[in-house]
Amino acid sequence: MKATIQPVRRNLEFNLPKERIGDWHAGGAHISHFFNALSIFFPDGERFFIDSVRHYRDRIKDGELKQSVRGFIGQEAMHGREHEEYNDALVEKGLPADRYGRIVVGLLKFFSKFTPKASQLAGTIALEHLTAILAHMVLSNPRFLEGAEPRYGALWKWHAMEETEHKAVAYDLYQQVLGGGILGYIQRCTALIMATTIFWIMVIPFHIGLVRKDGQLFNIAGWVKAMNFLWGSPGFLRGTILPWLDYFKPGFHPWDHDNAHYLDGIDSLVDQVNTFSDDTSGASAAA
Repeated sequence: MKATIQPVRRNLEFNLPKERIGDWHAGGAHISHFFNALSIFFPDGERFFIDSVRHYRDRIKDGELKQSVRGFIGQEAMHGREHEEYNDALVEKGLPADRYGRIVVGLLKFFSKFTPKASQLAGTIALEHLTAILAHMVLSNPRFLEGAEPRYGALWKWHAMEETEHKAVAYDLYQQVLGGGILGYIQRCTALIMATTIFWIMVIPFHIGLVRKDGQLFNIAGWVKAMNFLWGSPGFLRGTILPWLDYFKPGFHPWDHDNAHYLDGIDSLVDQVNTFSDDTSGASAAA
């Protein structure tokens, strides 16, 4: 393993102002709904990750990795809980997050039933790489969340920090229990191609569907702003292309992308979240 960072379970509650779910991002509804579409995947996706890692937990011989796996499971459980609340806000607004969520559940149940456990762990490390490079974009350029409603902004930053903190755990487990030879390399690379393809094939229509249901489908200015956010300069998705490709290097390790310095602010973020009151109207007024 190339890093000794231990993931820490943090029991944070964001008490999101649900009335802001459709426009919490300063860039407007189209960018808000891009992140909202990502959120739909997290509750059940995190449970899939936990199950795939837990299956191999008894085969871990390294004490430090065992501790890391415990932290990983704790963090993913907290992410799932907070994104369930987040997705409930979408449903309360009349947006089809519940219907889209059932599609995600069906897909994950299919993979859990019909694919080997090794393939499930390979899929987990592929998706962990994808979330890690998206998390890096959140942390490396404050402009991507600049002006966001404070609680939503804090939730996405917290999630990004913890994804960074545990980004190598499932990968190190995969290398230890399944091996890092040529077959392991082929399997993990194939998994990344498949997972990335399936993920974006689902995210894009979910995003469009949320925007349509919110009455913003023909808001051309909103789409232009969203495309510039995603693919302009610096571009939220554009910036992930080269880090995504690094995964195909035979000797790749997640901490080759050493961005641990972004974790220095996690204690101050926790302090900020702990100051949030239960009165979401105050948070809305502050936006």
